[in-house]
Amino acid sequence: MTTDPSDKLAFSTDSVLFDTVFTTVGSSTRNIRVINNNSRRIKISNISLLKGNASQFIINVDGAKGTNFTDVEIAAHDSLYIFIQVNVNPTNANSPLIISDAINFSVNGNFQQVMLEAWGQDAYYHHPKFAIKFSNGTYLPYSLISSNPNADTIWNNDKPHVIYGWLVVDSAQKLTINAGVRLYFNNKAGLWVYRYGQLKVHGAKGNEVLFTQARRDPEYADEPGQWDRIWINEGSLNNEIDYAIIKNGYIGVQAELLGSNFNEPKRLRITNTTIQNMSRWGLYGFAFNIYGGNNVIGNCQEHSVNLVLGGNYTFIHCTFANFWAKEKTRDLATLSINNHSSSQVLPLDTCYFGNCIIDGKLTSEINLDIQQNTTFPPKYFFSGCVLKTPMATSDVTKFDANKINVTCDYVNTDKYDFTLKTSSLAGPLTATNTAADVLKFPSDLNGVLRTNPYYAGAYVKP
Repeated sequence: MTTDPSDKLAFSTDSVLFDTVFTTVGSSTRNIRVINNNSRRIKISNISLLKGNASQFIINVDGAKGTNFTDVEIAAHDSLYIFIQVNVNPTNANSPLIISDAINFSVNGNFQQVMLEAWGQDAYYHHPKFAIKFSNGTYLPYSLISSNPNADTIWNNDKPHVIYGWLVVDSAQKLTINAGVRLYFNNKAGLWVYRYGQLKVHGAKGNEVLFTQARRDPEYADEPGQWDRIWINEGSLNNEIDYAIIKNGYIGVQAELLGSNFNEPKRLRITNTTIQNMSRWGLYGFAFNIYGGNNVIGNCQEHSVNLVLGGNYTFIHCTFANFWAKEKTRDLATLSINNHSSSQVLPLDTCYFGNCIIDGKLTSEINLDIQQNTTFPPKYFFSGCVLKTPMATSDVTKFDANKINVTCDYVNTDKYDFTLKTSSLAGPLTATNTAADVLKFPSDLNGVLRTNPYYAGAYVKP
């Protein structure tokens, strides 16, 4: 019998996933093989479920069911099977989406573990059926919203959607996501609206469409980078996102020209939407046309809003506030605007910010990487905004009645609550366009009517 600490166990897998969709209160069984690759018999001091008797899993070791076993022996170069059963009620909407636990092994003073995970609710599951192979040998796994190339697909909020890999809205396909739908993305998963495809997200106040990570354990509730992004390409003038909550991914929304024809139609309207806690950018525009209003994009590891290679952009009553407080510090501005590559200057036809807040921890929260060009003169304008910046703002062709480096007191930036406190200096606004911009979004993100005196950002000051 070996007692050498260097002699450990091997496993047929380091995690067990139950992804069966149950239709009634039921169970499913999986198994793992525990292997002794050593030349002597080994004794496992303890095999137990991490959550003990509170676990929804049951394990079977050597024909006995339970949650805890002691002094289990495996002969040299032999193995044993552990059968795992989970009992769930997937029709119970109050049960967690994911049920997790672990099998702990104590052997020769070592601690080893196999993770367990089961879906606790009934859901629509989207598994990759295809893959794109790249020149470097890597693959991008994906599935389509429908096998019908011209599908007009509508999702309602009867069950959540769990996505593995990339879910693609292909050319000539349309996906409409109605109020209250929840989309849960696994690691590196995303939603890709390919060229000429179309996305319409129709949330409602208090019944927003949720885009977030699949892991529902409390320790993952505020962890960024757990899924990839919503990626929208050119070819449509009708992409819309209204009343959505997008959080805990890599990039919130990436609206990007994929081809080389800058004259292709390419438009996204994003309104009444919150994007937060992205491990890179909140909103990324690449030579795109984006119209946004009543949006809050906050606390991302790099830029909250990154607009590159020109385009057409209008943002009204938005709060772009970055108070990132994770382990890796942030040194890039909340807002970055660029109109050129190393070889050419691209048209920045419109870049308008009306009654917006651009704020954060840094001294300078606006990066204007703008090259002047007589053929494509850049057209950017800040009207009635609150700007955190040391740059000169006296040019009336670029800036009108903005408030520079004033204090915006928010309710709780750590909790992504950018509602203004009564002490906030985000107003009153006196820009020429202020009243006209208010009429475009007469109520704030909370549904509160905007009345004179007007304040910048997505929220009315109490």
